[in-house]
Amino acid sequence: MSRHAIVYSFVAGLVAMMCAGSGVADDVPAGSGPIVLKAAHLFDSVSGKLEEPGMVVVAGGKILAAGRVVAIPPNAQIIDLGDATLLPGFIDAHVHFDGEPSANWYEDWYHSIMRFPAEQALYGAYYAKVTLEAGVTTVRDLGSYNYVSLGLRNAIKAGKIPGPRMVIANYAIGSTGGHADPNPVPPQRIAPAGPIMGVCNGPEECREAVRYQIKYGADVIKFMASGGVLSLSDPVDVPQLTQEEMNAIVSEAHAWKRKVAAHCHGDRAATMAIAAGVDSIEHGTFLQDSTLREMKRRHVYLVPTLSTGVWVGDKADTFPPAIAAKAHGVSLQIQQMFQHAVQIGVAIAMGTDAGAEPHGLNAREFALMVENGMSPGEALMAGTASGADLLGIADQVGTLQPGKYADVVAVAGNPLLDIKATGHPVLVMKEGVIYVTRP
Repeated sequence: MSRHAIVYSFVAGLVAMMCAGSGVADDVPAGSGPIVLKAAHLFDSVSGKLEEPGMVVVAGGKILAAGRVVAIPPNAQIIDLGDATLLPGFIDAHVHFDGEPSANWYEDWYHSIMRFPAEQALYGAYYAKVTLEAGVTTVRDLGSYNYVSLGLRNAIKAGKIPGPRMVIANYAIGSTGGHADPNPVPPQRIAPAGPIMGVCNGPEECREAVRYQIKYGADVIKFMASGGVLSLSDPVDVPQLTQEEMNAIVSEAHAWKRKVAAHCHGDRAATMAIAAGVDSIEHGTFLQDSTLREMKRRHVYLVPTLSTGVWVGDKADTFPPAIAAKAHGVSLQIQQMFQHAVQIGVAIAMGTDAGAEPHGLNAREFALMVENGMSPGEALMAGTASGADLLGIADQVGTLQPGKYADVVAVAGNPLLDIKATGHPVLVMKEGVIYVTRP
């Protein structure tokens, strides 16, 4: 057997093992005939209210009809879920499929050095699978190394591995020494990274960095307006790009019809990014009310990533001292900022920053949103219709409406009464294929 054939056989076998037990329903593939999902409730992600009872008719991977009472096509397979709620597939607007933390930061750093991109891509395939099984049928991957997420997006789209629909950024863009500049290990990485890897200095290099990400398949552009928590050398709240650099990034991306997300903890950096015309602020830990009001006025989305804020706060004492100090400062502050954002009425989309926390726990974000001032209906809208609007794919997903992809999640009971039910879906369907069924 040739070397390529051996590699192919190994990967094919791995994918087969991943699919086995994942709930991929060979007996209910897309296009095999109409499917009717029935449940006690249906969540309308436009109004934030329930319809009772609820039905969704699916054929050819698309929704044919949805509502209280719909016509059932001849020869349809009926799946009655009983006391459950049908919802649009969840949308996580901030993930990273090229990694995941363990209990030990130093072990994670070791793995980042020792794993070749091909090995890390196989881990990424697993992260995509568990994310889909958690009810997340669409993600926005906001930065990965070595084009891991690019490969995952393409393989999922081609139907080769199970996973959510992916909108990807490739490398995040930022300044030398900032949150986008990779750690200088192994030794060959000491050579400065350049625009092709998202590291830029000056407006023209920043334009070049945007063009490189788009050249190699980016759907969205992400840049580091301020420092980060889990990087060693940069203050978390300090602007890391000039106004001219941010202007160049946003204007170039918009000229290429790509939306722009700004990683930002600090308030001053956020005001600069908003002035540049950014489409979303990620994290937003130290945002002031005046900045939040400006976001509302300009319809700039906030993607708060509360669950990762809690995760790094809980794990802070396991990090190196420079990171631990930042993690302690972020955890509670990000929740207080979110409470203000809800009161002011900022547009909010659900995002977890999974990858900085373990994958597959995405629904914890819904519970944290509710704990910090959102109604359950508003939280679910943030993770469905609002997420689709932010990603620019509201014509495809985000609501249970005819003509859209049949991305459907069912949870037991009524999530408006128990939002934590979203963490245990009893059914997950993406484009008409059922990936999870649980009693």
